[in-house]
Parts: sequence; structure tokens; C-alpha cells
Amino acid sequence: EKADPQKTAFLLRKAWTLYSVTPLYRFRRARLRDYARLLGAFIAAEKQKGLAVEVGVELDIKVALSSLADLRGSELDQAALLVQLSSRSKASSRSSEDKLVWSGWFCSVFGDDLSENVPEQFTCLPLFLTHGAESYTSLVGSWFQKTFDCCFRRLAISPLNLSWMVAMWAGCKLDRAASAVELIFSVPRLSQPLDISYAIHPEDAKALWDTVQKTPGEITQEEVDVFMDCLYAHFHRHFKIHLSAAKLVKVSTAIASAHCDGIVKILHSQYLPGVLMLLTELAISQIQ
Repeated sequence: EKADPQKTAFLLRKAWTLYSVTPLYRFRRARLRDYARLLGAFIAAEKQKGLAVEVGVELDIKVALSSLADLRGSELDQAALLVQLSSRSKASSRSSEDKLVWSGWFCSVFGDDLSENVPEQFTCLPLFLTHGAESYTSLVGSWFQKTFDCCFRRLAISPLNLSWMVAMWAGCKLDRAASAVELIFSVPRLSQPLDISYAIHPEDAKALWDTVQKTPGEITQEEVDVFMDCLYAHFHRHFKIHLSAAKLVKVSTAIASAHCDGIVKILHSQYLPGVLMLLTELAISQIQ
């Protein structure tokens, strides 16, 4: 609710790849300009070794680090940290604008469980989201790990957590017309891969959730199970297929979409803090 929609608009409608990050050691917010210069020099040095170079195009990479003060849940959370890599071809004019080629941001939204239990010289920003070439993600991750003695790990999303997400997001109120709630299942043990897409009208999904949820604002595992079982029963009644035997791999709603590989697209600014709180919780559970 605190997040300024204008300042966070660029975070929406992009596919972000998720990572969990252990606390950064001796990270200093006052040195962001120094860090940008050092990271830029590191990327340039690695490019000389033949890494992260587009064939036939010689690019200068510029690095910018900045704080997103609005993106945090409580006073204990650190402000989000945005890392942006931009390029300008040597052949282009100096007046031409730099082209953003990669973005990544560290954040903690209600990450109190982690921040309360670490010494002062550590900075807790457990969730890292990236958009752009994996080669740049690897370079940025390597520099941060060497500089701040931290560890990055890809953050996968289990079918159980996907079911929580679709239940939570299907129950959200929206001012404008919402897109369908969609669940995608992968059928195991087949010679050829087979996915099943199951779309539900958003009003029907919300009506079902409203009948399941006992206490507004609170969600239990039992309620999520009942919600999913109702969807499974409806599907079986029409198609005679037991979806419970398949693996839930992706959910899409008007709020956000999430894939089991740890790729998330946030679609609605109003619910940005809520989605990030859930993802922060997943990142912390992987660290702990």
C-alpha cells in the first residue's frame, strides 16, 4: 500500500526470475556509486575473457545501483536495491539514449523472521528478481557473492505454494474486469509431454473462494485444500480426468502469474506488496 505506483510501474508485466540470497556482509547503502563503478569494471573485465558479448556488436555496459525506499513491508525491512545494466553501441552517437539490457532487484517485504536474527553488519535482502540475459545474471551474482560473502540460489515454487497463490489471488477484489484464473498441469510418465490448461471465470473462482474462506483476511491450509479439491471435482465431473494425479506447474490470475521454475509476472500494482511478501517468505524458508 505504501509503494508509489509511478515508481514501481516498471516492475509490472515483466517475467522475473526468482533467487534467494543469504544476508550481505558489510554492505553500505552510502557506497552505491562505488559499487556501481566496481561492478561495471568487473563486467568489463569478464567481457574481455569472452563472456556476455553479443556477436558482431561491441557494447559499453553502464551500471546503476539505486534504492527503492517504497518497497518494504515494515520498519525492520531494508529498502529494496535496484541494479540496472545499460548499453550503448560504440558506433552510435553520444546523444543517443542508453538501452536497458538487464535489471535485477533485491528486496525484503515483511522479512522480519530473517532480519531479527542476524548481526548488525549483515543486510537482509533475501529475495532477488532478475529480468534479462542469464549471462548478466551470472556476472552480477558472481560479483555480489565475492564482494559481500553471500550465496544465490534459484528459487523454485512447489505445487503446494502454487495452490496457495491461486487461492489467495483468486479471492482478491479488483476494480476493473479481471482475466480468467488459469491453472496449467503437467501429466507425468508419458512418452510425449502433455499439459492440461484449466481456465475458470474470475467471478466464479472468487465466489468459490468466498464460500470456502471462514475468516476474511486469514487463510489456512485446509481452506486451500478444499478450494483445490472443488476445482478438481468440477474438472473430473466434466472430463473424467483426475487433476490430482498431475503436477501443477503454473497459475495465472489478474493479480500475478507464477511458474514452478521460479518465474513470476506481477500484473497489478495494488497487490505488489502482497505478492512480494509471499515471495520473501519463500526465499527466507529456502535460506533457513
